[in-house]
Order: sequence, then C-alpha cells, then structure tokens
Amino acid sequence: MKLPNGIKKSFQRTSYEDRLLLGEALLRENVITVAQLQEALDIQRLNKKKLGQIFIEQGYATEEAVLKTIEKYYGIQVATLSEDLSERIKKRPVTWKDKLARLRIPISVKFAIAITFIIWLTVLILSFIILARQRDMLYLQTMRAGKISLKYFTNNARIPLLGDDVLRLNTLIKEAASVEGILYAVITDRRNVIKAHTDHNQIGSILPSIQKPDQIRTEDQISHYTYQTPFGGNILNLSQPVTFQNVELGTIHVGISLDFIKEQTRKATRSLIAMSFLIVLLGISVAVFFGINFSRPIYQLVVAAKEIARGNYQYRLDFVRKDELGDLASAFNYMSGELLKKFLISKSFGRYVSPEILDIILANPENSWLKGIHMEATILFTDVRHFTSFSEKREPEEVVECLNEYFRIVTRHILNHGGYVDKFIGDAVMGVFCIPIFHEDHAERAVRAAIDLQQELRAAGDQKNPILSQIGVGINSGILVAGNLGSDTKIEYTVIGDSVNIASRLTGLAGAGEIIISKDTFQLVKKSVSAKELPSQKVKGKALPIEVYQVLGLIGGQSIEPEQKDENRQVS
Repeated sequence: MKLPNGIKKSFQRTSYEDRLLLGEALLRENVITVAQLQEALDIQRLNKKKLGQIFIEQGYATEEAVLKTIEKYYGIQVATLSEDLSERIKKRPVTWKDKLARLRIPISVKFAIAITFIIWLTVLILSFIILARQRDMLYLQTMRAGKISLKYFTNNARIPLLGDDVLRLNTLIKEAASVEGILYAVITDRRNVIKAHTDHNQIGSILPSIQKPDQIRTEDQISHYTYQTPFGGNILNLSQPVTFQNVELGTIHVGISLDFIKEQTRKATRSLIAMSFLIVLLGISVAVFFGINFSRPIYQLVVAAKEIARGNYQYRLDFVRKDELGDLASAFNYMSGELLKKFLISKSFGRYVSPEILDIILANPENSWLKGIHMEATILFTDVRHFTSFSEKREPEEVVECLNEYFRIVTRHILNHGGYVDKFIGDAVMGVFCIPIFHEDHAERAVRAAIDLQQELRAAGDQKNPILSQIGVGINSGILVAGNLGSDTKIEYTVIGDSVNIASRLTGLAGAGEIIISKDTFQLVKKSVSAKELPSQKVKGKALPIEVYQVLGLIGGQSIEPEQKDENRQVS
C-alpha cells in the first residue's frame, strides 16, 4: 500500500537534513566545529560543491579524517572523495536501524500517539474497575434475591409442611420460577423427601447429596455453597431449615445460576468495550485534529524563517491564534518588520532617516518618490570656514573626531525639523526639506533647523573643537528633481537641480556662524523670520547676480549673533 506523497513526505528527512548527515558525523568525531559546519553549508549553497570537499579545501579537516568518518557512519569504503558518494550510499544495504535513524516523526503524530495512549490507559483502568464492581454487585444482588425468596418460602411453608399439603407447597414453589437467575427451588421434609420442586418429576424422591461441594458457609441460619452440575453449570445453593416451636419440619433449597451472573457480566463487558472503542476513536480524532492544528503553525514558522533567511523581510505570518503560538507569530512579524526597517534604512537612506520618512517607505516601498519626481523643496548646506588650515595643523584622528561631532549636531537638528541628510561632502553637509515627505512650511523648517544648529554649535565650540564655531549655512528653495540615481552596482536617493547648486554657492557666502538664504527662501519665511538684505552676489553658474539675505533670527523669538563678519562674500 502506497502512502500519499504529502503524508510520506512528512515522515522523511528534508534535503537540508540529508546534507547535515556528514556534518553531524564529523561533529560527533570532533573533526570540525559547529561554526565550520555552518560556513561550509553556506559555501555549498553558493557553489554546489560536495560538503566533504569543502571541509578539505577550507582546511577544516583532512581527507583521511573525512574518509574514516564516512566508513564508520555509512559502512562504505572509499579511496577518495572524488567518487560519487551519494550513489554509493543510496545503493548500500539499508537496515532497519538505518531506517529508524532516518525516520522523521511529525509532532502531530507524536501528539496523537500520546493522547491515544493516555485515553486507552484511562479506559482500560476504568473498565477494569467498573466491571469488577458490576460483577460484585450482580452477585450480591442475585444473592439478595435468593435470600428473600428463601425467607418467603420458609415463612409460608410451615403450615403446609405440618399438614403435608403437597399441592400448596408446589403452588408456593411455582412462584420461584419467575425470578430471574433462580434455577430451582426445593422443599423437603425432615426425612429429606422432596415435597415440592420446580421440576415436578422430582416430587416424592430423595434429594440427592451434592458431590464435593465448596466450603459451606452459614449466615443467619442460611447455608450456602457452590457446586458444578454434570453439564458444567455453576450453581450457588442456598438452604434454610423450616422450624415450628423449635422442631425442624424440613428444609428449603434455592439454586442460583452463577453462569447467569457471568453472562450478565459478559454483556456488560461487550457494551463497555463498544463504548470504549467509540471513546478511543473519538479521542484519536480529537488528538489528530489538535496535533495538526498545533503543528501547522510551526510549519508556517519554518517557512517564514526560511523566507527571512532569503532576504524576504516583507513576509508575514497571517494566522491569528489566542495562545502562545499566536504570541510567537506576533513576535515573529514584529521581528521581520524591524528587520525590514533596518534593511530599508541601510539600502535607501543609510543611517540618517527620520521616523516619518521611514513610515512612508514601509507604507509603500515601491512608490514613485523613489523613481524620480519634480518637487518644490528647500536645500540646506553647511560648511566649515578655514577648514583646510585647521586640518593641516592637526593629526588625522583629531580632525575626524572634530568632524564627527559637528556632523552629529547638524544631522540631529535637520532630522528634528522634518528634513533628512542627503549626503556628506567633505566637511559639508547637505540637508533636504519637503522630500520625500511634503511639508508646506519646508522653508521655515530649514531656517529654524539652521538657527538651532548654529546656536548649539556656538555653545559647544571651544579650543578642543574650534570648528564648531566656524560653520556657515546656506539655504535655497526651488524646484528640483528627486529620486534614486546611480548604476546597477551603486545607487542612492538624492536631489539634483539648479536650486541645489545655488544653495551650495550660498554656503560659500556665509561667514562663521552666519545663515545666508536666497530671495526665494526669504519670500516663503518673511512672516516669521527676521533677515537683512545683503548686496546682490554673483555666483558661479549664474549669469546675473542673485539677491541674498542674512538671517538674524525669528520674529519675536530666537536670534543669532555671528562670531565674525565677512565683508568679502565673493565666491569663485
């Protein structure tokens, strides 16, 4: 009989487990380590080489050690690993021990077997107890019925025995035949002559003595013993003397069938077995159902883990359960979501992405904002004044440390005001506001970020890191192009356009601690920002001079005081 493929597959090792067999053997022999096994499996997935060959090429094991392990665990002798070991292993005689070692028993089957065993054991114990109690109860009940009949006959047989009224005695005995389980009733006189019998043919004869009766017991003038008939029947005989004024008139005998009790017990046993079978069958069905219901989520978790391992961080478990497996699924989905966030941050924006931008990416990773759009935005550039002379006088490590502190401060304020850091260009930082998240007040956000960062830089500037007080800021607003730019090997999300170039040139006009904005930016922030107009400046790439403004602070709020004035704002 062939098993369906789905059921057969659940009892077989996976290909991944088969690949592990040689590795497990080498681990048991302490030839390789767990880390070396994992590295070898990773290499095998890439180049499809034989696992044993990889161990040797990587220097994890010698060929001799691998061959000895193969001979010990697989029972085959090979001269070199170049032979087709898979075919040799497949063709070798397979013992029952090998089959059991490779047998994979699903959790659902283990669960069903365990529940079935518990049900069988419970039913068996209960059946034994119930049948024993029922057998005892039937015996006592039949014994009680016999004693009641015996007392009835004794009380009503005195007068007929005194008067030797055989007809009346037999009428009395006849009523005993209607009691279930009573085989006979006999009344004898003092000479043991049968005066009444349920079998009328026995009337007038001498009551025969019982051959080899069991031990006779007497309770309350009632004697009882068991004996076996010539036909194999087992009978319990009850007898009681009939007395009148302390004179024995005769004896009454009642025979109860013990086979009747056994037959009733057998009927009860058959009924109990049938009920037990139904209970066990129902229990097996429930066990299989719960076993499958328990193992299916685990299988889905295995599939999900493999998807995550392949880099599919968007894979989610879609089953909902109100138990620990449901908690595990929720935790797994949360984990994959966090992995997706980290992956997208690393791939799309690096480390400098605000939570708002991240939410946009997660909501629709393939949105058009990644593919290239025209949009009005504000660009903020920062640059270090006299950085060249500063870097020439210090060690490279000190220069890097000072720059990183400056980058951290600038980056934090750009992100805090809803922008994102597009890139670092030497000692310059480029921030973008309104892309990819639209903010109607993007220009004001950029200016506020510039004011805040200049104030913190000025407060943090000291002899240890003097460049913090030597930062100039340039801001421009206008239409630009945003999207993913690059080649197949390297790509980044950035913005390009004339507006970006002007912002970069404005940075060159700004002195230490100053913020220079274009006319386009000023028109957007003039209601909230205090600024003074400067002489028009000619910048590289523009035929005509451009109008520029120096930010003094917020109207009715913060103000900035540049560390130094730079009257020469020409930019080459």
